[in-house]
Amino acid sequence: MGGFGSSLKGDEAMRLIESALAAGIRFFDTAHCYAFWAPEGTGCSEREIGRCVRELSCRDEVLVATKGGHPAGDGGYPRPDRYLAPEVIASDVTDSLGWIGFDAIDLYLLHRDDTRVPVSEIVDALNREVVAGRVRYLGASNWSTTRIAEANSYAGKHGLHGFSCSQVHFSLADPKWEIGPDPTMRNLTPDAATWHAGAGLPVMAYSASAGGYFAGRESAEGGYGTDANAARRERARSLSSELGCAPAQVALAYLLCQPFPVVPIVGTFARDHLLEAAAAPQIPLTPEQAAWLRDGSS
Repeated sequence: MGGFGSSLKGDEAMRLIESALAAGIRFFDTAHCYAFWAPEGTGCSEREIGRCVRELSCRDEVLVATKGGHPAGDGGYPRPDRYLAPEVIASDVTDSLGWIGFDAIDLYLLHRDDTRVPVSEIVDALNREVVAGRVRYLGASNWSTTRIAEANSYAGKHGLHGFSCSQVHFSLADPKWEIGPDPTMRNLTPDAATWHAGAGLPVMAYSASAGGYFAGRESAEGGYGTDANAARRERARSLSSELGCAPAQVALAYLLCQPFPVVPIVGTFARDHLLEAAAAPQIPLTPEQAAWLRDGSS
């Protein structure tokens, strides 16, 4: 919810959360750096989500995830060079708890990886937060499966909490950008999907709706406009006609039909889009249909 608290706030934000709750949604995702690019600045998303949850008296009904450990962002988000150093992790947790106004963070994810810092140092730092009662569960965002496996192996050998999920870019459409040697974002590759299936580690899929690509949003063409994605969109449209639903719902149902648990993250401030997405789990998609959507195989 990157624009929550900046582009959407006050009564409008409250109404959106109320609509989400009425639709059965109980999980919300934010971050320490949201929305450093807006005039309200860093932490405004966490503050707004915390306010809405408190005023709606629904703290016991919801799970809120937030993320820390992000590198500097275009001058509006100054950060230490070693942004996953133990003291930086502790500082980020302190900030987020103060902004969101909760006693503990339900799920705390590291927003990016920094391979300069050993996983042992990172896991130890995170577990100090768990022991202190400030964090309940741990996750990794935009980490490679190699580093996640290394971190969880270390945690298992030392009786510590490891990462319980991985947040990564994942949708029926592949993005046009590619991962470099020092990525800031990471897409779920076929190899990574195979690893998740074997490990059983859940994926929190951000950009799950591919920026509205399957709904025909023109602005999504810049990030997803390829021949392969266009073919997938046509197959989603065909299947949606058969199933009596929207193509965007088919694209979300595809994510829920994987051999590992997937939690799609839908970043929309439109109530009708929210309700459409909330109904996607009711679409009966088979593994064969999912494979056909992806590559046209039957």
